[in-house]
Amino acid sequence: MDDIFRKVAIITDDPGWHGKQLTTSLKDRGLESCYLSLTDCLIEITEDACDISLPGFENLPLGIFVRGIPGGSLEQVIFRLDVLHALQDLGIAIYNSPKAIERTVDKPLTSLLLGRSGLPTPKTWICETTKRANEILENESSNSKKLVLKPLFGSQGIGIHLVNKATGLVHDEKFAGIYYLQEFIERKNNDFSDIRVLVIDGIAKAAMTRRSESWITNRAQGANCEFLELNQDLSSLSEAACKILDINYAGVDIIQDKHGLFYVIEVNSIPAWYGLQKVVSFNIADCLVESFIKNIAKNNALLACSN
Repeated sequence: MDDIFRKVAIITDDPGWHGKQLTTSLKDRGLESCYLSLTDCLIEITEDACDISLPGFENLPLGIFVRGIPGGSLEQVIFRLDVLHALQDLGIAIYNSPKAIERTVDKPLTSLLLGRSGLPTPKTWICETTKRANEILENESSNSKKLVLKPLFGSQGIGIHLVNKATGLVHDEKFAGIYYLQEFIERKNNDFSDIRVLVIDGIAKAAMTRRSESWITNRAQGANCEFLELNQDLSSLSEAACKILDINYAGVDIIQDKHGLFYVIEVNSIPAWYGLQKVVSFNIADCLVESFIKNIAKNNALLACSN
């Protein structure tokens, strides 16, 4: 690349282990990087300028690797995504794209797109009124069945609740006036586990089983990570989910029910890989950075053709 001297931006407010992994992998490939928080960015529209100011960058970055978008008010989140969209419009390769992030951070939209495409995903109900939510709970939690109540925006198993007619609806600090209810998938022998598949460039690269003593199976909530060999069913399902959402890389969460059927639960556009790295033999950051660089090169080639 002719402009290889330009720095790469890693979007994050908390670089931590993942940020260091990406920085090292980028450096090994001759790329300088800089951490950047979307909260520090400025959009300036005046008589003299219509520009975006990125702290730490005199010139626009060569590419942007989105490692985290901080939570906040709806207005703040929209602004942060506006910054990414505006940078993409300027010809910057963004990994993952803001459109892909929007589709996956928004759980109702993810579920709708997966369901409409015919992929197996749990029965889901999303509504705004408490009356309608109670009707759904009453109708769908009969015969000892349970539903999972999730916040629309969230990760790491925070703010999710298992509900039935006895518990009723649960409201906590994550409740934002929208009820996202999903059937609870019963697993064989009440085994509290799920599967995380890492997909990069449309190909399933690795998988792990997350096993817990409780029904919440996120690693951040204490679940143990175990290597899982990919098979055709898992690979095809996770790859199809990423194709539907048009995403460069993702962590696809899958649950196997007591009958052996697989269901896509979520598709994560900014997945952590600390747990997965512990159980695989290849360097995940290297794999992601190689894909990121290919994305930059492809983007630059498209820009050159359009000029």
